Amino acid sequence: MNFTKYWRGAAPKSRRQQHKDSLQVWLLATILVVCSTALIVGFMPRRASFNYEYELNQPWRYGALYASQKFNIQKSDSAIAQQQDSVRRAFQPYFNINSTVAPAMKSRLMQLRVQLEDGSRVVASKHPLFRHYVAHVASLLDSVYARGVVSPMAYDSLSAVGTSVVRLISDNVATVRPVERLFSTHTAYQYILNADRRHFQTSMLSQLNINTVLEENATFDREKSEEEVSDYLSTLSTGIGFVMANEKIVDRGEIVTPETYLKLKSYEAIARANEIENSRMPYIFSGQLVLVLLLLSIMATFLGIFRHDYLQHPRCAILLYALLVVFSVAASLMVRNHILHVFALPCCMVPIIIRVFLDSRTAFAFHVCMISLVSLSLANPYEFILIQTIAGLVAIQSLKELSERAQIVRVVVILTLCQAVVYTAYELMLGVSFSELSHRSYTFFVINGVLLLFAYPLLYVFERGFGFISDVTLMELTNINHPLLQRMTEVAPGTFQHSMQVSNLANEVAKKLGLKAQLVRTGALYHDIGKMERPVFFTENQVGSNPHTRLTPQKSAEVIIRHVTHGLELAEQYNLPQVLRRFIVTHHGRGKVKYFYITYRNQHPGEEVDESLFTYPGPNPATAEEAVLMMCDSVEAASRSLPEYTEESISQLVDRIIDSLLADGCFIECDITFRQISIAKSVLKDRLKNIYHTRIVYPELQVASES
Repeated sequence: MNFTKYWRGAAPKSRRQQHKDSLQVWLLATILVVCSTALIVGFMPRRASFNYEYELNQPWRYGALYASQKFNIQKSDSAIAQQQDSVRRAFQPYFNINSTVAPAMKSRLMQLRVQLEDGSRVVASKHPLFRHYVAHVASLLDSVYARGVVSPMAYDSLSAVGTSVVRLISDNVATVRPVERLFSTHTAYQYILNADRRHFQTSMLSQLNINTVLEENATFDREKSEEEVSDYLSTLSTGIGFVMANEKIVDRGEIVTPETYLKLKSYEAIARANEIENSRMPYIFSGQLVLVLLLLSIMATFLGIFRHDYLQHPRCAILLYALLVVFSVAASLMVRNHILHVFALPCCMVPIIIRVFLDSRTAFAFHVCMISLVSLSLANPYEFILIQTIAGLVAIQSLKELSERAQIVRVVVILTLCQAVVYTAYELMLGVSFSELSHRSYTFFVINGVLLLFAYPLLYVFERGFGFISDVTLMELTNINHPLLQRMTEVAPGTFQHSMQVSNLANEVAKKLGLKAQLVRTGALYHDIGKMERPVFFTENQVGSNPHTRLTPQKSAEVIIRHVTHGLELAEQYNLPQVLRRFIVTHHGRGKVKYFYITYRNQHPGEEVDESLFTYPGPNPATAEEAVLMMCDSVEAASRSLPEYTEESISQLVDRIIDSLLADGCFIECDITFRQISIAKSVLKDRLKNIYHTRIVYPELQVASES
C-alpha cells in the first residue's frame, strides 16, 4: 500500500516469524484500543447533563421533559437585575459628618480677611462694607456645612444612581437628609455667591477666594453602606413559583413560551449545579468504559479481518484511532463547556481523510464508530446520528478520486446542503412547520462547512507526518515538467516514451480492476528513471551500434540491473514518496535478466551458473498495483520485438509474458487474484491491438506516360 516502505529483498518467513509478527500486530491493536479508550472515557461528561437546545418562542424539538425533583422557578436575569437596581436606588447610603471642618474653614476665612486688609491690592478689601461681606460669608458657611458638603464625585454618583435620600451620621446619630439638600464644593460655591444678590455683589464676593474655605465635611461610608445593601439584596426573592417532582415541563412540538423558558432555565441551572451522587458515579463510569471499549475493539477486529495490512503498518493504525480520539474528545469538550453545538463539529473530515489515503470501506466503518462514540456524550443523539451517517456516505461517494483542490470545495458545499436538507426533513417529520425551524442549526451547519475546508491543508500534514500520499500529489508528480521527467526526455527519450506507454496501459488496467489508477499511472512514469545513468545500454535508446556487444553477459546483466538501484538513488535525491520508490524496486521483482542469462548458459553449457549475477534485487510486488505495473512493463517491452502485429501474435505474447511471471512466482506476495490477472490480460490485449492495428497501405499516384 501507499504507506509501506521499500526493502531490498523478501524471503519467505518461517512459521515462528509469522507467529511473532502476528503477536506484534495484536499487541499494537491492544495498545491502541486501551489508550484510545482511556482518553475518550477520561473526557466524557459524567454529571447530570442538560444537553437540550431551545429558544424562546420556538417549538420544543425533543420528547416530553419531566422534572426529576422539585425546584424553584427563578426570575430572569434581567428581572433580577431590575429588582436589584430598584433596591439600590431606594437605599439610603451613609455619610459621616466631620464636625471639625466647619470651624476650621471659618477660622481660615478670618485669616483670609486679615491678609486682605493688610496691604492687599484686592479692591474688595478697600470697600467700606468689606467686614460685612466677610460676616455674610461666615454665616453662609454655617448653613452650608450644617446641610452637608460632599465631594463632586460623590454628588454626581448620587444623581446618576437616582438616590433621593442619604443618612448623615454625626456623633453616632443618623439624620435623614434629601440629596437635593446636600452640597458639593462646586454647588456650595455657587450658593454663597448667589444667596443674597440684592445686598451683596457677586463680583465683590468672588474676590474673597471662597473656594479656599470650602471642603467636604460629609464622606461616604462605603463599608457600612455596602454591608447594608448586601443585606437588603440577600432578602430579595429570586423565585416566582415551584415545579413539583415528576411534573411535565414541556412536550415535543410545544412552543417555548416565556414562562416555559424560565422553567427550562431554572431546571438547567439545577442540573448543572447538582453533581451526581458519588454512589452512582462508578456505574456511569463503568457503562461508558464498556461501551467505548466494545466499539474500539470491534474496529480492531474489523481491521484484523478485512484490513490486516493496516495493522501491520503502525502509522496507518495510529492515524485511524487518532481520528476517533480527536473527534470524540472534541465533542465531549463542546458538550461539557457548552461550546456551540455538535452540529458545528466537522465529523465528515474523518471519512474524507480515510477515503483519500486508505479505502471507502474503512472510511465508512470508522465514521460510523466515531459517530457512535460522539453520541455517547449527547442526551438526544438520534438526530445527530442520522444527519452525520448520511453526510458521511455522501462524502465517501463524492471523493472517489481526489485529483484537484476544487473537489474539496465542491464536496464541502454538497455536505453542508446535505446536512441542512436532512435536518429540515427530520424536523418536518416531527410536525414542525417551516416558520418554526431553528435558524441556529443552519448557522452551525455553515460553521461545519467552513471547518471542513481545513481538510485540505490537513491532508498535506498527514502526508508529511504519516508517510501517506494523496491523488493531488500524484497528479502534481505526473507533470512532465517535473525535473526528473524533464531530464528523462533529454537524456533517455526512448525510455520516456516507454514509460508513457506503460503508464497509459497500467492506468487502463488499474481502472478496470478498481485499483488506485492514479497511483499506478504515476509509478509507471518513474519506474525506469534509473536508465538515465547509462541510457545507450537499453534498446529503446539505441541508435546504431549496441554497446553490449563489447561486454560479457555478466557485465551486461550488471549494467541492466544497475538501473533499479540507480533509480532508487535518484528517487531519494529528488525526494520522491516511498510508494513511488516501491514501483522502482518491484517492477522487475526477483526476476532474471533473461536475455543475458540464457546467453551465458548457451556459452557455458553444463557449467554451474551463479544466478544471483543475473537476478534483480527485488523485492517482488506486494500490492496489486505493483503487480499491474510489472505486467504492463514486461508486456510493453516485449511487444516492441514482435516481427508482426496480428491479433493472434499479440494475444500469444500477452499470455506468454504474464504466464511466465506467474510461473516465476512474482505475484506470490501480493493480493492479486487469478480473476484480476485474467482481466488484466484482456485489457492489455485490447489496448495493444489498438496501438499496433493494421494500417491501410495508401496507393501511389501513377502518372500517365506520354504517347
